[in-house]
Amino acid sequence: MISKITPLSKEIINTLQKKIDFKTKPIGALGMLEDIAIKIGSIQNTLTPKITTPTIVVFAADHGITKTKKVSPYPQEVTQQMVLNFLNGGAAINVFCKQNNINLKIVDAGVNADFTPNNQLISTKIAKGTKDFSTEKAMTITECNTALEKGKEIVNTLFKENCNTIGFGEMGIGNTSSAALLMSYFTAVNIENCVGKGTGLNDQGLQQKKIVLRQVYDKHSLTIHSPIDALTAFGGFEIVMITGAILEAAALKMTILIDGFIVTAALLAAFAIDKNVLDYCLFTHSSGEQGHQKILNHLNVKPILNLGLRLGEGTGAAVALPIIQSSVLFLNEMATFESANISEA
Repeated sequence: MISKITPLSKEIINTLQKKIDFKTKPIGALGMLEDIAIKIGSIQNTLTPKITTPTIVVFAADHGITKTKKVSPYPQEVTQQMVLNFLNGGAAINVFCKQNNINLKIVDAGVNADFTPNNQLISTKIAKGTKDFSTEKAMTITECNTALEKGKEIVNTLFKENCNTIGFGEMGIGNTSSAALLMSYFTAVNIENCVGKGTGLNDQGLQQKKIVLRQVYDKHSLTIHSPIDALTAFGGFEIVMITGAILEAAALKMTILIDGFIVTAALLAAFAIDKNVLDYCLFTHSSGEQGHQKILNHLNVKPILNLGLRLGEGTGAAVALPIIQSSVLFLNEMATFESANISEA
């Protein structure tokens, strides 16, 4: 069951803008920091918002397409190996979360491997990877709904642990293929213009990936009549869980840090289910994957950073968090003209 999302109050937005305009600076001089401050204050419905227990959840899963088609230069077992790397603290997301004091959770949403029990790993495995969507739908409706619910449950648990700011990352060899298919369906952009090099395909590999995904899209598109149908046909278990997690985080009035291409594709599905979800999202960066900027344009949103990142894992969200924290701090701690005895313009 998808929880209802409440749109933000225009009244609190206007009040926050007035508070910012009386800070000791020219109008608009803090640029995008002001927009972020208004967004977070509006989400929390307060003039003095706080970021508490910021958390990034990395969902990992495998994709059946990688067993039969060369859509990635890396073999499927890299998903399992990278999960172990996360658990051992050796990945980029580990470094950035440690640097910025971010709580990090790793989720086995559907990796094609068995992991020994680990208190750092949340096991919600739906299956050992999706089915090969070049021959059949990636998952059943039941599996899709279960994955949505699992994403929701994880967010609920973190919310109860005092987390009010949450970002999502992913790991899954082949998941840029799922993201491109979902992007094409939800934005009506031709699939060929959604497909990128992923983890580093060469030009020949990119052309082959476009051919494969065109065939997949044509095979399933006429049987899709809802966002859930699209996720069932094209999704990965990690992408579906992120969709459920985003929807629940918005329903709980959490600030959601949207990462790169795959997470934003999951957001497209969430947005198709409930348009109000966008009120709760900050777009942390513009990915180097070619489809990502097109999705940002489609949603008419502006990213905080543009560093050419295309790693996934939630790295863009982790790197952007200090900027987001700066927005909250200036709103709460910067003097006004009156309190600082400074003449206004």
